[in-house]
Amino acid sequence: MTDKVIENNQVTVMGEIISQFSYSHEIFGEGFYMVDVKCKRLSESYDIIPVMVSERLLDVTADYMGMLICVNGQFRSYNRHEERKNKLVLSVFAREISFVDELEESSKSNQIYLDGFICKEPVYRKTPLGREIADLLLAVNRPYGKSDYIPCICWGRNARYANTFKVGERCAIWGRIQSREYMKKLDEENVERRVAFEVSVSKLELLDEEAQS
Repeated sequence: MTDKVIENNQVTVMGEIISQFSYSHEIFGEGFYMVDVKCKRLSESYDIIPVMVSERLLDVTADYMGMLICVNGQFRSYNRHEERKNKLVLSVFAREISFVDELEESSKSNQIYLDGFICKEPVYRKTPLGREIADLLLAVNRPYGKSDYIPCICWGRNARYANTFKVGERCAIWGRIQSREYMKKLDEENVERRVAFEVSVSKLELLDEEAQS
């Protein structure tokens, strides 16, 4: 059962460690720490991806700045309460970590596969230049009755296709994790630079219930 659930959320990211480890939380005496990994895109830009690492997986007191790393794991979410409302916080949960001498081509350095359920009506829109976009929120089951809620963004014909999806339908998604900066208006005078994380979808398809069983 557990292995099957793990298969529905698979992530591989390769990149450069650009931060020290910072303490996140502890479960049953096991400490978990956050570190930022810089992943190159096919273009000249890059994504900064937060990775959660167990102290049992790596010596989190060491300095790995500038080292190249390959992480296999899952994209996970949790709700953090702030400003009188819940904020969805996303990170890659590391199951395996290895250090590498060089990075592969960009398309392989950041890839994700998700198998989950549409849990909000798709939001379809067009940019001023006419580019089609659709936002999906996917609920991906985890062991012991938990779920991760993963925002996904589709483009072009994928966006048109995603716009036909109904809440509760099961969907498979392939793509990459991307980081996106935006300005959050706090009040009339103050704005704050924030970073959102989502899955940029390269391929998606609806799955029937037979595939699930």
